[in-house]
Amino acid sequence: MGGLSGKASPAAKAALRLGVDLGGSKIEIIVLDEAGEPRLRRRVATPQGDYVRTLETIAGLVRAAEVELDCRGRVGICTPGAISPATGLLKNSNSVCLNGKPLGQDLQRLLQREVRIANDADCFALSEAADGAATGAASVFGVIVGTGTGGGLVVHGRLLTGPNAITGEWGHNPLPWPCDDEQPGPACYCGKMGCIETWLSGPGLEREYRRLGGAMLKAERIAEHDRRGGALAVACLERYINRMARAMASVINVVDPEVIVLGGGVGNIERLYRDVPRAWADYVFSDRVDTRLVPPRHGDSSGVRGAARLWPADADDTQLSSSW
Repeated sequence: MGGLSGKASPAAKAALRLGVDLGGSKIEIIVLDEAGEPRLRRRVATPQGDYVRTLETIAGLVRAAEVELDCRGRVGICTPGAISPATGLLKNSNSVCLNGKPLGQDLQRLLQREVRIANDADCFALSEAADGAATGAASVFGVIVGTGTGGGLVVHGRLLTGPNAITGEWGHNPLPWPCDDEQPGPACYCGKMGCIETWLSGPGLEREYRRLGGAMLKAERIAEHDRRGGALAVACLERYINRMARAMASVINVVDPEVIVLGGGVGNIERLYRDVPRAWADYVFSDRVDTRLVPPRHGDSSGVRGAARLWPADADDTQLSSSW
């Protein structure tokens, strides 16, 4: 897939940052200049279930971009899952061929430089906090609700990762204030029951619609029926909104973010931005709630843009040399 491209000037070469979004179906690369503007974008299919070919594809995209722009840049990678601080291996990825693999070490060896890696929700949050829908906010909770449910936290422009590399993983907490018919909840791939992800993910919304008597529809079709006033879809979305309000209220009670940016496929449902804040007022421990719930500015490009921003624009150029 083609995209923006153009030769970098000599002064701009050292400032270029390359971001790679490693997704389950596609791998995308972007090159940002010092001002954060894209100089090049490319997208290719992900080699399904093939770890070695995935590494080679990422390395090939980086090398091709650097040849085209006549540069050598800093590389950030957006991944499903996260690098375990304890083992250095990837964990918690729904692209299971990556789990237990030394992804960071292997990419550094192939690219002959330091590589920074963060999960997709962290990169999403960083992008939207830097120059997206939450620009200027002191604290930003970035949420991705799609096939899964993840989150990332940015405070004063810095991505927080924590000692376990799980900051923002609200999707694997239990749904708070559960109703009787929500217990113990659906089984989650993590091995627990009733995780927020099982209720709020796209598949969770689809399962609830079927449970209420509806057909097997994708989340976007359910949202379409809701907009047209379909009684079943309206009831399903009302239950979904209440669950999202409870889940987000638990985050607000702990973190109290200035802005929550809602991304992923489910984040395209417009009424969430109006109705969830109305509903969370019943659960947030405060007399009023000034946290804003907003859609992303960069959409599904936030992950790859955030990957590039894992490097600050003024990073030390010695990190471009080989670390092997």
